[in-house]
Amino acid sequence: MSVITAPEDFHVDDLFVDLGPTLGAPLFLKCEAFNFAGSIKLKAAAAMVADAEDRGALGPGSVLVESSSGNLGVALSLIAASKGYRFLCVTDTRCNLTTRRMMEAMGARVHTVTEPDPEGGFLGARLDYVRKLCAGDSRYLWLNQYLNEYNWIAHHRTTAPSIAKQFPDLDVLFVGAGTTGTLMGCARYFRESGRRVTVVAVDSVGSVIFGAPPGPRMIPGLGAGVRPPLLDESYVDDVVHVPEPDAIRMSHRLASRGLLLGGSTGTVLAGAVGWLAEHRGDEPTTAVAIAPDLGERYLDNVFRTDWVNEVYGEHVLDLDPIG
Repeated sequence: MSVITAPEDFHVDDLFVDLGPTLGAPLFLKCEAFNFAGSIKLKAAAAMVADAEDRGALGPGSVLVESSSGNLGVALSLIAASKGYRFLCVTDTRCNLTTRRMMEAMGARVHTVTEPDPEGGFLGARLDYVRKLCAGDSRYLWLNQYLNEYNWIAHHRTTAPSIAKQFPDLDVLFVGAGTTGTLMGCARYFRESGRRVTVVAVDSVGSVIFGAPPGPRMIPGLGAGVRPPLLDESYVDDVVHVPEPDAIRMSHRLASRGLLLGGSTGTVLAGAVGWLAEHRGDEPTTAVAIAPDLGERYLDNVFRTDWVNEVYGEHVLDLDPIG
């Protein structure tokens, strides 16, 4: 039995799903959504806030501010409510209504950027807004998940050791790329451990994180219109870019098997299955992918058939990525 006094103290860190029977691939899924924030972002949020407290950067009049497409905003809303801080989330139009309402229910304010930056996209526009806000009012404290080392340190301390403990014979690890906090924390951990683990980053087509050309992206979570300063590609062994229709199809196929997982997870798994088929074939392999969240927050887009048909075409769901 677990007894906690603060919501951020609860997190299930050792739940893995064997996807072999579902996907026909040697793949385990690390499920990170079983906490009160509903996503892996609670780890980074807690670590960044704790660091700010340790440095004395948070005072009685401070207002936390962060740019987020959704999940980190919810995590920071939870922590701010728990600790008595004020919080402003700067998001954009891709953030779904349920996520915005969750943040507001916990007392956070939400500012939605409606126009993308010509070069940096919605992320660039969000970052510009946060910078101007902080420059004009000293009360605002920007944790800056894109530059804050505690974003990756949180996963170096928790996520990666949990995987290493459960899978001492791990061959391949698939991690979605956004801010690259999870990716860099896990990649650094396994490089430093001396274990021969192939770390594969999974990104969305249209994201510029790894130097690919920019393009439209409609699924919040993975990908970025600006290269994350946290990224050190020397720790990454390979990169897979997944078209959003493939992520949509994977998410729907998993849901049809009772696994309602998020669009980010659909992206990671579509990339993982393709990579394993190409690089490992029938070779015995132990592979793990990280699922950052569940599917409830994607019911208004990824799992809404009329939205999918309007954005990607009426026949995008007719093709099955698994068989």
